[in-house]
Formats: sequence, C-alpha cells, structure tokens
Amino acid sequence: MAKNTICVWYDKDAEAAARFYAATFPDSAVGAVIRAPGDYPDGKQGDVLVVEFTVAGIPCIGLNGGPAFKHNEAFSFQIATDTQEETDRYWNAIVGNGGQESECGWCKDKWGVSWQITPRVLSEALSAGGGQAKRAFDAMMTMRKIDIAAIEAARLR
Repeated sequence: MAKNTICVWYDKDAEAAARFYAATFPDSAVGAVIRAPGDYPDGKQGDVLVVEFTVAGIPCIGLNGGPAFKHNEAFSFQIATDTQEETDRYWNAIVGNGGQESECGWCKDKWGVSWQITPRVLSEALSAGGGQAKRAFDAMMTMRKIDIAAIEAARLR
C-alpha cells in the first residue's frame, strides 16, 4: 500500500466501483480485496471490507463503511482528456452506467462519487488568463459535458 492513499467510503459496493473504474480508465487496476475478519455494524464476517485500487495512477482504497456518510462534490476525481472522443468515452461510461450529469464537466457515478471530465484545452484556456480565460469560462458555464470545439472557438474569439 502506498504511503498516501485516498480512502473512498462506500455503502457496500466498493469492489463493484473499483472494478468499474479499472475497466474504464487507463492505468487503473483492482488490487487486494480484504474481507472483514468479524462482524461489524454494517456487515458480517467475510463481507468485503476494503478494496485496494488505482484510478488513473492514483492509489485508493474503497471502504465498505455502510450508509452513515454520503458522497458530495467536496471530493471528486478529475480526469484530464486530450480529445472529444476521450471526453465522450469517460463521460458516457460514468453517466451511462447509472450515473448522472451535472454542470461544467462534472458528473456522478452510480455510487455517488463525483468526477470532473476536463479537457486539457479548457485547463490551458483558463491558465492563459485575460480574455481567453473569460471567454472559455463563460462557454464552459453553459455546458454539462465539455465541448472542446466550443471551448476552442470561444478562446480564439
């Protein structure tokens, strides 16, 4: 296990979530699946308790901690994309697997974890500052999934 690992709390589906992430994003994998050595408040001995996984190179663990805590936008995975095809593929995988769309490149997977599918073009435009950043930002504010061509057009106006 890495020295610093992101712990993501799930009600009961950490393994299913980890397997979905591993199948969806490159440089992602499922590692150890650790079962509870005894009963606990929201599970029984032998239930999956912790799943070690990697999402786009970031080490994580999924903890099946029960329904006490819910996900919100205060935590999200941000995935940088290079093309509209890549943006569409990740967005559609998350939303099409029981997730939901949000604004400005954000969506949630079916477990409630927030994702930002962010084309590098958008990040570059915002980093440029000035009028380019303002025009790209204004265009982004009207979008759900980011449209790279629209961001590029706004940036260059």
